[in-house]
Amino acid sequence: MSQAVAALSRPRGGRGVALLSILVAGVVAFFSLGLDLRDLIPDRGGLTVLGKFFSRALSPALTYEASFVPEGTQPLLLKAIGSVFKTVLFAAAGLGLALLLGVVLGFFASNAWWVGDVSGNRNPIFRWVRRSMLPVVFVSARVLIAVMRSIHELLWATLFLAAFGLSDTTAVLALAIPYGGMLAKVFSEIVDEAPRDTVLALKGLGASPLQVFFFGLVTRAAPDLLAYLFYRFECAVRASAILGFFGYPTLGYYLAASFENLHYGEVWTYLYVLIALVSLLDWWSSAFRRSLAT
Repeated sequence: MSQAVAALSRPRGGRGVALLSILVAGVVAFFSLGLDLRDLIPDRGGLTVLGKFFSRALSPALTYEASFVPEGTQPLLLKAIGSVFKTVLFAAAGLGLALLLGVVLGFFASNAWWVGDVSGNRNPIFRWVRRSMLPVVFVSARVLIAVMRSIHELLWATLFLAAFGLSDTTAVLALAIPYGGMLAKVFSEIVDEAPRDTVLALKGLGASPLQVFFFGLVTRAAPDLLAYLFYRFECAVRASAILGFFGYPTLGYYLAASFENLHYGEVWTYLYVLIALVSLLDWWSSAFRRSLAT
């Protein structure tokens, strides 16, 4: 009984130390940067802008606020709905490509395949090939994943915008590269931590190495993999909206244009549409994760 209590207390103690360390680091950073909460107090001009902005919170625009609207311009609400559709399209395309990268790189970066020997294959040729490839493939995959996810999607968008100009392809790649690295890292870790009971059963039945890996580990980790993938889709939708500030035709593009023209009613219209989209995705994601748990 005492051993069980000690085993339970160790993780809790470790979490407590981690949380305390983060708190101490935050306090040290606060004073090292010389942060002052008085910097958040706006001047008279700032108060005027804030007043005008928040005064339209309860009265978002239903039509354009510009004095001149070109003939044939799409109605504001239809444009907002269309921008949401475009935002989701960018996110889906980016995450779809990221999923391909994540699955391939996650496989090559998995300890369970390269180090853990879940296959149990005793073929000397197979073992020699795996041992000889390990230093190159495993380490290269890990390094590539670290590079991909270390650079934020906004920086990728900036680089692609400068190199190739404004196009839908560059926007999708800006999302796919960092998200592919994130998926690969988390996928490999989830698979490595999956229960091994099915692996042992498949080994006893004489399954091939790939069968052991995919049917013994990946299928056991599938609920967690899908839940994380869905969470990343939520993040991709928000990132896709932010790409609009770089000129890509997502919701953020129209939001930024309205704000620059001081059309605060239109800004709130786009904000409420974005809030509705994120809320819908959050509800859908929660329902999906609950279905996986049952």
